[in-house]
Amino acid sequence: MTDKTFNVLFLCTGNSARSILGESILNAEGKGRFKAYSAGSQPKGQVHPLALETLRALGYPTEGFSSKSWDVFAEPGAPQMDFIFTVCDSAAGEACPVWIGHPMTAHWGIEDPAAVEGPGFEKARAFSEAARFLKNRITAFLSLPLTSIENLALEQQLRQIGRMDGATNQQEKAG
Repeated sequence: MTDKTFNVLFLCTGNSARSILGESILNAEGKGRFKAYSAGSQPKGQVHPLALETLRALGYPTEGFSSKSWDVFAEPGAPQMDFIFTVCDSAAGEACPVWIGHPMTAHWGIEDPAAVEGPGFEKARAFSEAARFLKNRITAFLSLPLTSIENLALEQQLRQIGRMDGATNQQEKAG
């Protein structure tokens, strides 16, 4: 068993909802074995209030989050990532910065709760559903034998997690 803390980066375009949810949930559920971060290719500049409200309702941390560019994690001195998960379809298709250490990557696409139109309860339900899908993926990720499994097998299992219920990329889900 290793004492290594694994760094994980959740990427999304706006870094205001799904990636923030993933960061908070993994930091809580990872129990110190993982340090999660989040960033976006075109950050909105602020965290969506319903993301924080959803985290609060589920008992997850809500402090210290910010909407920031993924460039901050490609700069010298930034934490070296072990895993990078894209949580929105547009971020998965974008040209990412070159990551030091060549972390394992997987696409865990989830519908954007911030894009839901309608009454407040529908928006709240969308955020709750996104958090549930992320928690399911994170729980599956945390159950993997990270210290003993070969990298290629681990990467394949990470992709399988991304195809779990709620996946947004149907072609990837069917493949």
